[in-house]
Amino acid sequence: MPGQTLSVLLLLFLLIAQPVWALTVPSGPQLPKPEAKRFIVTFKKQVDVPDQERTLGRLSARRIKRLALVNAQVAEMTTSQAASLRTNPAVFRVEEDAQAFVLCHKWWQRCRPSPSPSPTPSPSPSPIPTPSPSPSTSPSPSPTPTPSPSPSPSPSSSPAPSPSTQPVPWGVDRIDAEKVWTTSAADSIKVAVIDTGFDLDHPDLAANIKGGTNTINPAATAEDDNGHGSHVAGIIAAVNNSIGVVGVGHQVDLYAVKVLNRNGYGYVSDIIEGIEWSIANNMNIINMSLGTSSDIQSFHDAVIAAKAAGITVVAAAGNSGPGDNTVIYPAKYAESIAVSAVDSTDGQPYWSSRGPEVDLAAPGVSIYSTYKGNGYTIMSGTSMASPHVAGSAALVLSTHPGFSPDQIQAKLQLTADNLLLLSANQEGSGLVDAEEAALTP
Repeated sequence: MPGQTLSVLLLLFLLIAQPVWALTVPSGPQLPKPEAKRFIVTFKKQVDVPDQERTLGRLSARRIKRLALVNAQVAEMTTSQAASLRTNPAVFRVEEDAQAFVLCHKWWQRCRPSPSPSPTPSPSPSPIPTPSPSPSTSPSPSPTPTPSPSPSPSPSSSPAPSPSTQPVPWGVDRIDAEKVWTTSAADSIKVAVIDTGFDLDHPDLAANIKGGTNTINPAATAEDDNGHGSHVAGIIAAVNNSIGVVGVGHQVDLYAVKVLNRNGYGYVSDIIEGIEWSIANNMNIINMSLGTSSDIQSFHDAVIAAKAAGITVVAAAGNSGPGDNTVIYPAKYAESIAVSAVDSTDGQPYWSSRGPEVDLAAPGVSIYSTYKGNGYTIMSGTSMASPHVAGSAALVLSTHPGFSPDQIQAKLQLTADNLLLLSANQEGSGLVDAEEAALTP
């Protein structure tokens, strides 16, 4: 009897302990959690914002922002969640939110923050005409890249030169922009530079900076923590103030639209939001010295909307040459003016993108301009070519008030200088000629 009791007690113990034992048995390797990615979810026109948010909420997608311009929401989710959304009757389109990047050559060296850049002497100064008062123009209505390396100098930065050293940079001189300044320097033309932001206190930029936004962090300013956007801004509109350099249209109203981070990267959705801001704030011209290899329809829709709103969109063709059909987006879109790069001998660097989408060429090699930290630096790339055309477009609009984007583009292309050694896929209509474009009736 005592033995039976012991057996019963032992059996009872095992039955009670079994669930605990079962919980401690290894169950094999754990499956990795699906990686979340950013997607742009475009909804059908009749779907209102609350319904859009509920649709995302039912999938437990993390909503990031709304893009009213293209009736879309940006959200973080897994690829399986995105696939599920594509079958939702409220959803028009789901696209992965691609990365875009700056388009200065050797970006991995020259477009990232570099500690203690070494000084670079400024080029020999050229005489600068004193502009007469220019007419005011009404604003228009309201994944990781792998560039090819090449020998190219690293960026160098220096304090503002003394008042006696302001040069006309070779690119500004080559397109004859200074010959327009006695007539107009693009006073009050509003140019949005969609980029890494500006050095907002730079002595060669501050007087022309009129506003901006930060689509990466709306609570922060558009201060440039990379340097690229400041360089682009100086090419367009460095002030004619006897220091540093002078821009193509040195009385342009500059707007810093920060969409790229300190490493020169950003999401296409942030660029779309920057375009949306530019439309809402009545910009005349947008410059985008950035690009992506991904064709995102919502990005294209935003560029189409900008042009429809009366904004001339200028974009760098890319640094993916020397092959043909290497132009990247947004320059590849028909609604933008795609700009390739040339050097001081009118030759084309091998890295400049080529293709039938190229509309114009402009100086883009060894361009000296403003830089973050009140500095100056030399950079190369189609990033530097594009602002020469954006500045020229501002001059055209200032001398031809009321011109539409198509009229501005036609004027720039019809007056461009054909470079005999380059093909149409390399130069488009030719090297931009700011003087001829702005002063030809």
